[in-house]
Order: sequence, then structure tokens, then C-alpha cells
Amino acid sequence: MRDDSTLMLTSRERVLCALNHEEPDRVPLFIGTSGATTLLAPAYEKLKACLGVKAEPRPMWKAMQYARLDEEVLVRLGSDGRPLVPRGAPAPLRREISPDELVDEWGVTWQKKPGILYYEIANYPLRNVTLADLDRYPWPDLAHPSRFEGLAEEARRLHGDTPYAVVVLSGVSPHEIIYLARGLDTWLMDLVADPEFAHALLRKVTDLMIAGVTRLLEEVGRYIDVITIGDDLGTDAGLMMSPQTYRKMIKPYHAEIVATIKKRTKAKIFFHSDGNIYPLIRDFIDIGVDILNPVQVSAGDMGDTARLKREFGKNISFCGAIDTEHVLPHGTPDEVRAEVRRRIKDLAPGGGYIVASVHCIQPDVSPENVLAMCDEVAVSGRYPLAL
Repeated sequence: MRDDSTLMLTSRERVLCALNHEEPDRVPLFIGTSGATTLLAPAYEKLKACLGVKAEPRPMWKAMQYARLDEEVLVRLGSDGRPLVPRGAPAPLRREISPDELVDEWGVTWQKKPGILYYEIANYPLRNVTLADLDRYPWPDLAHPSRFEGLAEEARRLHGDTPYAVVVLSGVSPHEIIYLARGLDTWLMDLVADPEFAHALLRKVTDLMIAGVTRLLEEVGRYIDVITIGDDLGTDAGLMMSPQTYRKMIKPYHAEIVATIKKRTKAKIFFHSDGNIYPLIRDFIDIGVDILNPVQVSAGDMGDTARLKREFGKNISFCGAIDTEHVLPHGTPDEVRAEVRRRIKDLAPGGGYIVASVHCIQPDVSPENVLAMCDEVAVSGRYPLAL
């Protein structure tokens, strides 16, 4: 805990202090530490041009166009975390069709059409599978040793030779992977109308992911500070499903994943879920989630960040909350700074908050607003808070 207002902590100490619900020297900042806290590739190219940085693009995930930020940019922005990214899994179906079309390890085809910024799903390979098909499907090998070559050495270097929190991207998201491969409409109907099939598919995908994260943590578990998992469960208006359906169908698998991780590392568990997920926050606390991201403040109950802190702040930390729907793309730098101050005021007292944007920063956000967000953390995030 900070006991001297002049004490400067390392980034790792700052992050861990905040996540232990204590006040460090300043509120930590995550930008570029995961897909959910980075910039979309076109937005990053604009930021690099603004900063005069010349470097080849390095995507975290090509289909989503999440940019992996260069070290000099991470330093300039003041990010307190550094990402650790396993390689892609060997998979029978994975292939590059063209520069703008690919098939991922799950068999999902992604296409980027002319004039369109984003890759879109062109087929759902699990759309028509049945219970009998699950054992015959060509699943990826998430535990294959090739995914983790050199990862332990990189983790050891980051942990031993840098002051930053080490954030490993596990890729564990069973519900999300299933709806990407089966279609959200079909999958949501499965959860209610065909629970036997839904459990079988969740069991298959969860087992693959547990095997992968177990192997990952054998390599890097002792060197990491945060591990990301997640599943998008909400929309702007509310949940994708009833709380009862979540608790019956999906929560047991999330609980199993969290328990598996906690047996193998002391790292804090970062759970990403967009949308208005307010009704499930106590469920996340119940299964052992340490950090909730991205706190989508434009989505219903998630906008009252003072209430979130008041009701849940003793039991879970928050990461995110800087609005990417209105303020970052459409506000002035001064309005961005005011947004940062507001969320710090609501979420940072007593620790338990890491500043980040609400999900990946889009190309309609100016470099000036990205810099305003990051720089304001250094100005207004100092403890004791003066807001």
C-alpha cells in the first residue's frame, strides 16, 4: 500500500496494488495490453503517424484487426501492462485464402469486402452440426507445444527485466467461440430449446480451452500478473439471455475455467464481457473473477460507475469505462480528459480500478483524443485523489 505520497511504484507494483484494493501512487492504465484494451489497426496507424513512429503492423488477431502496439508507443502512452500472446493453434481447417479472406482455427471464414473496414463472418461451420457430429469435427489443438515456443523465455524477460505487469492473453471464451462458429441466433436457441446439445458443445469447447490454458500456465504461470478470459454476454440493452439461463447453462463452465486457472497461477483473472451485464456481476464475483472489463458505460446500468463501485467495488476490480461510443470519437480533448476524471472519481477511491477505453479504440478516434485519455491519467490519477 502507498504510505508516502511521493513514492513512485513500478508499473507492476502499481497494478497489483490497485488489484488488491489498495491505493498505489496513481491509477494504473492499460492500453495495448489485450485485444479489448488496444486500438484497431487503422486507428493505430493514425496514432503512429501522429507520433512519428515507423514500424510494421503486428496484429494480435488478424480477423479482429487488434493492433499490437510498439514498445516506444506503449512507453509514450504510459501503459502499465505488457501483453504476452501465444501463437495460433494448429488446426486442420485454418488457411489463408487471400489477403482479405481467411479461415480461422475453428473453421470460421472471415472476409473483408472492398470499402468495408471490418472483417465479417462469411460462414458458420457449426450451424448445422448435430450431437453425433461433435466428435468428428476437426477441432484445433489448443494445447499443441508449437503455440508456446519461446513464450516462457519472453514471460521471464518481461517479468525479470521490465517494470511492467505481464498480461497473458489466454483466448479462453467458450460461449463467444461457439456463437461465432454456430451463429448467435442458432446458439441462443440451443441454450433454451436443446440443452443436451448445448451442454455437449460447451463441454467439448471448454475441454479444448482448459487443455490449452493448462499448458499455457505450465509455461508462464509463475511469471504473469494478469490472465485474460471472457465471453460477450450482453448487448447495449441487456443480456443476451436471462440470468437464469446463464447460471444454468454457461456459468458452470466459467467456474471450471476460473478454478483451473487459480490452481496454476497467482495471476489475477481479467474477464471481458461487453454490454449491460449488470445482472451477472455478482455471478462473476461468485466464481472468482478479479477484474471486470470493459465496463461499457454506454450500455444501460453500466453507465452509473459510482453505483458499480458502491455495490461491487469491495469484491471486484474494474478495468475500462472510458467511453468509446460518444466521448472518445466525438468529444474534444478537454471532454476526453473530463471523462477520465469522472471515471477515476467514481471507480478509483480505495484502488480497484485500471483506466482503459471501453474495448478497442476505433478509427474514428483521433490521435489527440487517445493522447488526452492517457495523459490525463498521469495528471488526475495521482493518489490521494484530488477530484
